[in-house]
Amino acid sequence: MEYMTAIANNLLVLLDAMAIYILIGLLIAGILKQLIPDDFIIKHLGKGSISLVIKSTILGIPLPVCSCSVIPLAQGLRKEGASKGSVQSFLISSPITGVDSILATFSFFGLVFTLFRLISSIIIAILVGVIQNFIEKEDNTKLKNIESSCSTGCCSSGCSNEKPKKSFSIKSAFSYAYVTLFKDMVKPLFIGLIFGALFTTLAPKEYTSLLFENQILTYFVIILFAMPLYICATASLPIAAALIIEGMSPGAAFIFLTAGPATSMITMSVVYKTLGKTSLVIYLSTILFLSLVFGYLFDTMFSEINIINFDLESEHSSIISQIASLIMLLMLAYYLIKPWLTRKSKAKDSCSSS
Repeated sequence: MEYMTAIANNLLVLLDAMAIYILIGLLIAGILKQLIPDDFIIKHLGKGSISLVIKSTILGIPLPVCSCSVIPLAQGLRKEGASKGSVQSFLISSPITGVDSILATFSFFGLVFTLFRLISSIIIAILVGVIQNFIEKEDNTKLKNIESSCSTGCCSSGCSNEKPKKSFSIKSAFSYAYVTLFKDMVKPLFIGLIFGALFTTLAPKEYTSLLFENQILTYFVIILFAMPLYICATASLPIAAALIIEGMSPGAAFIFLTAGPATSMITMSVVYKTLGKTSLVIYLSTILFLSLVFGYLFDTMFSEINIINFDLESEHSSIISQIASLIMLLMLAYYLIKPWLTRKSKAKDSCSSS
């Protein structure tokens, strides 16, 4: 019973630290979704130039998609003629540097770590795209065919296929933020909170300190653990915070927060099928190498900084944090229980009809 109480308390502390930032980040993402046209990204990506790789990275930063929903969008970009490098840069920058993820990173780890994560993730995304386009030069036949079909067809005549401009709707912004996006992240976020609470409560410090004693070895263990995981950038934060509390270096946490969302078995499969074997090798090797480099740089440059922004022993939190945590708990419970109730109701209906 004592352990259960401690686990529940640590889960609430982790939730208090991030809830308000996630809720605000989701709202901003919902507003951005209303302001950014659906075809905005596709219109601005194409050929293999460095400038367009940079552009795809920058455009991916504020775009309101998580690592769960960025995959079909990246596939759509490729089908519309975006270069392999642009697609890869977008796959990295969009989930890692999303508004909700950046605000939640600040809530856990403070300004220095957040800025370092943002800047280094942008650099990684750009370099992956540049290396990809340098090694595998593409012709732009597909893109030109798309452009020419548009200029000679309905696009030039202004006929029926043009989508009308959508008007801003606060209801749609809330729906996208707290229904569409939150449903995408609810399971990995819940799992991340549970693992974070379990690790901070049950992991014996004498053993974890031995595990994290060799910094370089820790880097490789973490990256091998993180790369196959399918976890959203926001959902990985409580796990990273728990690992730091147990003695892991912030640089190793950076590696986990970069490699986890940017590479997973699903992402690897999509990159392989959509872009090819060579692209997958470039994608994984560049992320692996640069994650290790930036993780080491953070530990070297900011070794004296205590980046943890909250206290597990604290028994008090602001009323705003408590309200945000309550809202998040209710949302988590609703979206986790609803599918089960729906399945149960369908099964009951099918039994009664038969």
